[in-house]
Amino acid sequence: MYNKILLATDGSEHSIRAASHAISLAQVDNGMIDIVYVVDGETSKSDVLHSVDKYEVKKEREEMLQPIKMKIESAGIASELHLLHGEPGPTIVEFANENHYDLVVVGSRGLNKLQTLVIGSVSHKVMKRVDCPVLVIK
Repeated sequence: MYNKILLATDGSEHSIRAASHAISLAQVDNGMIDIVYVVDGETSKSDVLHSVDKYEVKKEREEMLQPIKMKIESAGIASELHLLHGEPGPTIVEFANENHYDLVVVGSRGLNKLQTLVIGSVSHKVMKRVDCPVLVIK
């Protein structure tokens, strides 16, 4: 049922829990998991200002996501890491829709009601606009 799963992650505890659920679902049908991490403009600028080398910045981002990638690989599931740039919600939606995933799994940040109302959440933006089912993990 869910052979091609997209795991949207930011390296947080919520996304590590989301990875566990994605693994469980992928194991049912021998599926695969693509991992996507989106770097927004502010983070990108900050990283460039505080680093000497753009390759070092990319390496640090990949290292931050290694626990999730290793968790998936140790479960025997094929995976690929995608580092994208843009606003997280719309970028994840565009990537998911262009690549025709069966399911998107994303962690919830646990924003309070006011924060969600004012800034919205990435998971909410993804749920509203992705063409496939979305599983939000708290």
